[in-house]
This record gives sequence, C-alpha cells and structure tokens, in this order.
Amino acid sequence: MTDPAYAEDLPGFGPFALVRLDPARDRDLVHGWVSQPRARFWGMTEHSPEVVQEIYEFVDGLATHHAYLMRLAGTPVGIFQTYEPAADPIGEYYEVRDGDFGIHLFLAPAQQPVPGFLGAVAGALLRFAFAHPGTKRIVIEPDIHNERALIRWRSLGFVFDAVVTTPDKTAQLAFLSR
Repeated sequence: MTDPAYAEDLPGFGPFALVRLDPARDRDLVHGWVSQPRARFWGMTEHSPEVVQEIYEFVDGLATHHAYLMRLAGTPVGIFQTYEPAADPIGEYYEVRDGDFGIHLFLAPAQQPVPGFLGAVAGALLRFAFAHPGTKRIVIEPDIHNERALIRWRSLGFVFDAVVTTPDKTAQLAFLSR
C-alpha cells in the first residue's frame, strides 16, 4: 500500500486515511462496490471489472482529477474523488470560480451502519479538500434523484444552486465556501 495522501485520527472511529486508488490492485474491490444496484448513481453498475479498471486508469493519468480509496482503521470504506471543475465536463454548466474544488463521494456498503460514521468521515474529507492550496469553495453535483446524497450534503452545509442537465444525469449543483 502506498503512503496516504491524507490521514487523521477520527475520535471514536480510529485512523482514517486517503490512499491513491490503484486501478489494477483495487479493481475487484471497487468493481464489487460500484456494480451493486445501490451504486446506480455512480454510473458503473453495468461495467465489467476491466472497464472499471480502465476508467480509473484514465482518472489516474489526469493531473486535474484524483481518486482515493478511503480506509478506516485499515479497512476500505469507500472512494473519494477530487477534480478541478474547470478541467471537468461539469465546468461547462456553471461559472467556475478561482478556488473551486470538486469532489465525489462513494461509501462502500456497510456490514452494519455505525451512528456518526458519515459525519466523521465527511468532516475529514472536507478538511482535506480545504487544505488544498487555493481552495475557496467545494463543488458537488449529485444526481437530483439521489435523495440520500442531497440530504447528506445539505446537512453538511452545502448551499444548493442550479439544477443542470448533463449527458449523464440531471445534477444539483451545490457549494460549500470556506
């Protein structure tokens, strides 16, 4: 395993780390998550393991986009992706500002939900995002039909903006300023 891009101890949960997602090494794990019906908003439910690997190899080759495996006490718990909105298709749908920093979050299926887990992990992810030099505002664009994500992001303080229709989804733009 590579050194983490970010790590902190989450009180009550243990060590949390973001480790660069390795498309080959993590292929079967990630495919097992994103091919489940609950992952329909991630857009990969019909993809083979090979296609999932190819997608993450593409992301890994970009200087503007990054994919991380989230680990809690060493156990993989999800995927966190970051991107520069000006270099992403979503940047065509709103006026990108200097300091915008885009994120995507995918939580792995839990054996048993743990109260407070999402808030603790989300807090760490937001600290990571705002620690990037120049970040003034975090950008998200969940599918408008992903009610759980919309509730989650609103509860974290994101301010909802325009709804935009992209080739892949109808997205709710939302922002969290520093």
